[in-house]
This record gives sequence, structure tokens and C-alpha cells, in this order.
Amino acid sequence: MADRLDTPKEAKRSWFPRRSSRNEDSFGQSAEGIARFMGTPKFLVWMTLFCIIWLAWNTFGPADLRFDKAANGFTALTLMLSLQASYSAPLILLAQNRQADRDRVTAEQDRQRGERNLADTEYLAREMASLRIALGEVATRDFLRSELRNLLEELEKERSNEREEELD
Repeated sequence: MADRLDTPKEAKRSWFPRRSSRNEDSFGQSAEGIARFMGTPKFLVWMTLFCIIWLAWNTFGPADLRFDKAANGFTALTLMLSLQASYSAPLILLAQNRQADRDRVTAEQDRQRGERNLADTEYLAREMASLRIALGEVATRDFLRSELRNLLEELEKERSNEREEELD
């Protein structure tokens, strides 16, 4: 064992190797994958082929090699399908719960994004309003031209008055 904090501990030897990165959600991911496969046409085709082969073998196959008798109503096939259904229902529910959780997270992210967009829009609207107010106080080109014309006219009047006074 290390006496100092800046040196790592010695590795412990174990009979069983440890996985360094353990995925806590691996069962949920597997269940979701199975549930997704069960909802495909490919699964339905394979299940149909399985049942057809099972029924054909136990109906038309050699009598001594049949393992599920038609006289018993194909009890083994019924049990196999019941077992498959009993496992698939919880897997499908688990996949739906995981999807609902993802949808909930996505909806929350969308709501937060919408709030940010609204805040940004309101900020930009306030900025535009302040710019309009500021531009209302700024002299425009036409305003400056009219003021310069007025000043020029006043200067011309003053000059003409000065000339008249000089002549008098």
C-alpha cells in the first residue's frame, strides 16, 4: 500500500477479471433491442415459419420422432408460445418505459430551448426598441439639410441687411 497520496495503490490480483466500464443500462438496452425486433415483420415471418415447421413435423413426420402430438392439441407448442409471450410482454413494457423517459427528457429540453429562445427574442425586441428611441434623437440627413438651408437663408438675410446698412 502506498504511503503517499501522489503514488497509486498497487493493483489487487483477483481470480475474476473486473470490467472497468460497466454499463448500468445494458439490460434495458438489450430488452429494448429484443422488443424492437419483436415488432418487425421479420420476427413475424420467423415465428410463422417456426410454427409451420413445428406443426408440419409433428403432423406429417415419422410417428416415432414426433415430440408434440396433435391428439394432445400441440401442448408443447402452446407452452412455447405462452413462454415467449410471458417474456415479451414485460420486455415491451420496459422498452415503452424507456421510450417514455427519453420522450420526457426531450420534451424538457425542448421546453428549456423554447424558454431560451423566448428570452433571446424579448432581449432583441428591447434592444431594437432602444435603438429606435436612440435613432429618434439622432439628426437625419434631411433634417440636417433643412437646418443648413435655414441657416444659409438667415446668413443671406443678415448679409443683405449689413449691405443695406452699409449703403445707408
